[in-house]
Amino acid sequence: MRPLRFCMLTTFYPPQNFGGDGIFIHRLVNELGKLGHSVDVVHDVDAYRLLGGRNEAPVAHHPNVRTFPLKSGFGALSPLLTQQLGGPWLKRRKIREVLDRGYDVVHFHNVSLVGGPRLLKMGAGIKLYTTHEHWLVCPTHVLFKYGREACMTKDCLRCTLVQKRPPQLWRYTGLLPRMLRHVDGFISPSAFTMRRHAELNLPMRVIPYFLPDLEPAPPEASAKAREILARHPEPFFFFVGRLEKLKGLQTLIPVFRRHPRFRLLVAGEGAYGDALRTLAAGAPNITFLGALTRHELTPLYERALAVLVPSICHEVLGQIIIEGFSVKTPSIVNTLGAPPDIVGESGGGFVYRSEEELVAALARLADEPGLKEKLGAKGFDYYREHFTRDAHMKKYFALIEEAAAQKGLAP
Repeated sequence: MRPLRFCMLTTFYPPQNFGGDGIFIHRLVNELGKLGHSVDVVHDVDAYRLLGGRNEAPVAHHPNVRTFPLKSGFGALSPLLTQQLGGPWLKRRKIREVLDRGYDVVHFHNVSLVGGPRLLKMGAGIKLYTTHEHWLVCPTHVLFKYGREACMTKDCLRCTLVQKRPPQLWRYTGLLPRMLRHVDGFISPSAFTMRRHAELNLPMRVIPYFLPDLEPAPPEASAKAREILARHPEPFFFFVGRLEKLKGLQTLIPVFRRHPRFRLLVAGEGAYGDALRTLAAGAPNITFLGALTRHELTPLYERALAVLVPSICHEVLGQIIIEGFSVKTPSIVNTLGAPPDIVGESGGGFVYRSEEELVAALARLADEPGLKEKLGAKGFDYYREHFTRDAHMKKYFALIEEAAAQKGLAP
């Protein structure tokens, strides 16, 4: 295949980024750059700052990657209008200027605040959309009902109001189905997420996330990881993620308080962090490490008995499971979302439905010699089959070729 020109459009992208979708897009565009393709990334700085983002440390890009951070003189008003009216009203001209450069592939990601559904009719060429979240079927993106529990039955208007978000009137019109018809192919990171979008009857393909090869660690990252491991030489379980209520860490902390023989290390930051630290106060077997880079995390993943995923929401995939599998560390996951599918199919860990089952899984990994290695090997085999760059790119470019053939194009 000849080198292609890609344009990625997303609300959040490093360094103006909050979660795993932006991290994955950064990985994707840089790997495409390494393969000889050129990639332009359009993202919304106003949306990031509207939602309280402040950490904007520079990130590295391949020379084939360019970024177009969008800012409006109206600041927060721009993403608010997009959220309410479903279009890129104050940034349409800037987006059009980028798209008029001409691209072989226009790939939409989380477009909720960068352009909304009306963005999907902009641009030409092959058009793809990845469901990093559940925005197409959920006004709050994450299927976390009333901000308290995983959504099992729809009550969208009331849920939106309870979470103090303005209702989106365009959701009660035919706008979204009309705009979705402009997209040639939809990508879901997991079979679970594809099932949650089944009501839309979209041409969707499961293409899981991937981990790029890890470059040699900077000396300071290696030193920090060694220092953490020196302070915590005993066996430990590992939680990695944003410190938000829906990630479920608050359900783990009481368990570890009641079972002090198990040690828990926590990596991450977030708006719920202070409440979680208060909940864990005085528990010597629970340690918060703050935010860590992938280079700093990898040695901790390797040493951990298991990665814990206690999410009380419908996770789209669970990238930390992949990161653990990549170094032969198993996972213990709650029974919601995509994680139980991954662990069940791979055999690389345990799925729990109650505190008793969680404690039993912790005890087995802590007490049974060789069990971590056995489960970790299964997880690693599954990782090599599903979550490598080559596995992802094979499916990604197959989708592009199929879409090109249907449109009479030759990528």
